[in-house]
Amino acid sequence: MSRHAPANQYVEPVAGSEVSAPARWRTLDFISDLHLQASEPATFAAWQRYMASTPADALFILGDLFEVWVGDDITRAAGDPDGAFALQCQQIIRATSARLPVYFMHGNRDFLLGDDFAKGCGMTLLPDPTVLDFDGQRGLLSHGDALCLDDVAYQQFRLQVRNPAWQQAILAKPLAERQALARTLRAQSQPRLADGASYADVDANEAKAWLQANTASTLIHGHTHMPKDHVIDNSQQPVWRRLVLSDWDAKAQPPRLEVLRLQAGHAPRRVAVAPSA
Repeated sequence: MSRHAPANQYVEPVAGSEVSAPARWRTLDFISDLHLQASEPATFAAWQRYMASTPADALFILGDLFEVWVGDDITRAAGDPDGAFALQCQQIIRATSARLPVYFMHGNRDFLLGDDFAKGCGMTLLPDPTVLDFDGQRGLLSHGDALCLDDVAYQQFRLQVRNPAWQQAILAKPLAERQALARTLRAQSQPRLADGASYADVDANEAKAWLQANTASTLIHGHTHMPKDHVIDNSQQPVWRRLVLSDWDAKAQPPRLEVLRLQAGHAPRRVAVAPSA
């Protein structure tokens, strides 16, 4: 018997929306799991430089751009350090979206990011999953957390926090109360991470089911912090693959600051972003 829950108990429907890349798009960038926060200035600085210099024709942010997000009203919190940081990030994204399309998909840390913040950034929100039609192939984009079925406790938590009624109830609370709750949740997770606990990986059978349901050949996702190119099924034409995005950490040795770049007519490649001098 499988030790994880049945797929249809927690995983959202696998039929995704679609983005069709116009012919002028020749280079696409994908990033996720930056976990931006004011207390990590080196990672923020690397991201800021990347956003100002990327040569991509479109950018896809596949979740966990922020370490935590307690609501879009954080940007209106006068004098709040978290609010000032969020507003600075919004301005950076807005400058990038003025010259290329920026797409954002929610992660497990920033699922409360809403329309107000996205509009202020000039970026487009994407449902999870989303099909991307580019360079004659269909890829499937996801944050990836919904596919990690072995983490049953997290899937139960995800089912709760992705419920619109739960989100409305949380967002109705005062900002200070939401910030306190976020600090508590982060404090509870730190001992587990300090002990070397790792994220559950994507369920292979569920990944195949998602690709099949969307007539796609490549799954691109983050969440697991385990960047790697996987072959899912080499009997298919084109071969079914899973490309896992890296998390970002400028203080790691070596630094983890990586972009997945797709260029028309070329194989996917991973591009390292230089950390601050």
